[in-house]
Formats: sequence, C-alpha cells, structure tokens
Amino acid sequence: MIIVKQKSLKEIFEMARKFERLLIVGCDGCASIIQVGGEKQARVLSTLLEMERRLKKEQNLNVKATSILRQCDREIVTTSLRSVASDYPSIISLSCGVGVQTLAELFPDKTIIPANDTHFIGMHDTKAGKFYEMCRACGDCVLFETGGICPITLCAKSLLNGPCGGQISGKCEVGAYTRDCAWVLIYERLKQQGKLRLFTKFRHFRRKKQHHPRMLELP
Repeated sequence: MIIVKQKSLKEIFEMARKFERLLIVGCDGCASIIQVGGEKQARVLSTLLEMERRLKKEQNLNVKATSILRQCDREIVTTSLRSVASDYPSIISLSCGVGVQTLAELFPDKTIIPANDTHFIGMHDTKAGKFYEMCRACGDCVLFETGGICPITLCAKSLLNGPCGGQISGKCEVGAYTRDCAWVLIYERLKQQGKLRLFTKFRHFRRKKQHHPRMLELP
C-alpha cells in the first residue's frame, strides 16, 4: 500500500484560497484504506472549506465532493471525471502523488491541489495504529533469498551481504540501537526455514539500474 498523510488544513486552505469553484476528488484505493482519501473524507473537507470561508467572510465557495475507484488509472479518471470536471477550474486530490499527477496530465488546464503527502510503500498495522515502510520498489527483488525480509528497505544502509559491524545484540547502530538489525532478522528467518545456505550467498554490488521516470510494459 502507498502510505499517505493528509496535509494540514491550513496548507490546504491556503492552496485553495483564490478559487471560488472547487472539485474535491477522493480516491477509494490506498488513501481510502487509511482514511485520508475516500468519499467521506472528501465530504468532510468540503464542509471544512465552506466553514472556513464563512468564518473569514470571504467569497462564497461552490464546492463539490466525490470519489473514484482509483486516481492512478487513466481510464477510470477519464470515465469518472470528464463530465463533472469541466465545471471547476481547480481540483483537490485526496490521493497519493501518482493520482495528483494523473489528474494534472488529464486536465492540464486545471490547477490540481494535493491534499496529501506521499511517504512510502508500506504495511498498515491496524492494531498498533502504525505504518511501516516495507519496499523501496528497487526493481530487483531478492526476497526469495532473504526469507521475505527486504535488506534494501529494512537495513538502514541497504546492505546486500550480511550485517555490518555496527549491530550489537541484534540492534542497529542507526537509530541508537532501538531498531532490529535487518540481517539478524534475515538470519533467524532463514535458519527457521532451513535455508541458511542462502545467507552466505554473495550478492554483487548494485549499480543504479533505474532511470527515472520508469515504465513497465506488461506482456
């Protein structure tokens, strides 16, 4: 899941300040799951914008709130918003940065306002109420060799061939020994699976293989 966090209302209000007509578009994908991007959130933001304008006795606001299945899909965006978007000079996007840029590409004559900040690809621990970064989208996955634990992401130094000399009792020196060393976790997982032979496998230094922006063509 792409982890996003809503910007402060002050920042959103300021970006929307000069517009009298606003379309607020939620995203029922990742942002909705963590309750910063669905239709309910779009309607709440709509109400807050209207209240803020009234309290400051500024121009009246014509605002519409809606939500679509995914803002990162061109076809869904085009089909869902083509007719309604024409009435609004600005769109507030409650999605990740991909959704914001998709809207900006499909509606180049409109100002797209990002309501969220995009942080990382991660896991949501609903019980603990926390989000954990799990993947760097490096394009060269080694999880089969590392027991399903990503050294690129979970090792603070992204080491590929075991722990450095900075771990003590399984804790990483980066972060004052409060976080688990990824390679100790990998060792324990591979040991549990009877696959310690993979722990000693040498992995060559990775030269940067991604050239941004990337594109993936499906077969």
